[in-house]
Amino acid sequence: MGKPVVYDMDMSSGDFLALLYLLKLPVELINLKGILVSPTGWATSATVDVVYDLLHMMGRDDIPVGLGDVFAVGQEHPTFPGISDCKYVKAIPLGSGGLMDSDTLYGLARNLPRSPRRYTAENSLKSGAPRDTDHPELRLPSAVDVWKSIVESLDPGSKITILTNGPLTNLAKIIHSENSTSVIQEVYIVGGNIDNDTNKGNVFTVPSNEHAEFNIFLDPLAAKIVFESKLNITLIPLQLQKESVLSVQSLTSWGPRVELLSPHFPSACFQGYGNHNRDIVAIIMCLQDIFLGEILGAVILGGHSHLNLTYNFKPLKIVADGDISNVGQIIIDEEQGKPVKVMESVNVAAYYDHFAEVLRDKNQSAVIGSFQEQEEIWNTPPKQNI
Repeated sequence: MGKPVVYDMDMSSGDFLALLYLLKLPVELINLKGILVSPTGWATSATVDVVYDLLHMMGRDDIPVGLGDVFAVGQEHPTFPGISDCKYVKAIPLGSGGLMDSDTLYGLARNLPRSPRRYTAENSLKSGAPRDTDHPELRLPSAVDVWKSIVESLDPGSKITILTNGPLTNLAKIIHSENSTSVIQEVYIVGGNIDNDTNKGNVFTVPSNEHAEFNIFLDPLAAKIVFESKLNITLIPLQLQKESVLSVQSLTSWGPRVELLSPHFPSACFQGYGNHNRDIVAIIMCLQDIFLGEILGAVILGGHSHLNLTYNFKPLKIVADGDISNVGQIIIDEEQGKPVKVMESVNVAAYYDHFAEVLRDKNQSAVIGSFQEQEEIWNTPPKQNI
């Protein structure tokens, strides 16, 4: 089997493209051991259903999924841990393109095949997931529980590579759990913005904070814990993600290498695709609205030889003082900063060529193409031998 990998995501649109890419890679290259989801990021906890459904579509119900804490580190009420002032997450706007992103929570959920694993206890009987105590594997485990089970399943001497595409809440909890960091080979962090006069952040809802990036801003204490740990960190910062985003016009110039399909999920979108390419429909969200830099970490993890990556080590420090105008910023501190490997450049054309070719690969394709196809299977009587 390939490199053991745990994917930590906050379920934004780009995260699902990255997940699809990882599932399409040969298991001899990347062995996806588990998925941790963070509701402290860009989508609500219920969006975990889309993760389940995508795994079901790809025939990978064997991959465990763990749900992380709802609140950022230090944000729980000391007396009533079920409530919080949501100091950071309230910076995410509501509605489409925000915390209740219709593209992910509603658009995908309505069209992907239904997994028997669900966020709520009201599991679909049609999916073979009765609501009773005889099926504990269908309950929703926590991110820490999934992590512990993955560690216990490792072969002697094996170590895990972690890819994070959201706030670092889950990783901070892992660091604080017993004997966890010793089995972590390295961590790829997609996010963060190294503060200087030219690199602006993306926390557009807090105008006074010009240099923070959302993934770090949403849980700055967790980021501080991670960056001050002994983990081997590779940072894929916001600036590199921005430089790696091609325009839709550039994407269409590829011709047969990638199709830009409808931003919706009608069954007509399956026309022209053979069964082996059905899973490519997961990229038919409106690409103009997707921050495609989010898939960069997954592609770098895939180890494509022509990406021409360059990097430099920088002593970095997280600002986590609670001041909303500064929190989440990453500064260079020669005295107190930790040396972190920072990716600085990538061959953008090779990056997108490789991503498109992996999605179009006939191997490791979807076993069920859509919810519509699943309904047809459910409604088709079994063949009887005469």
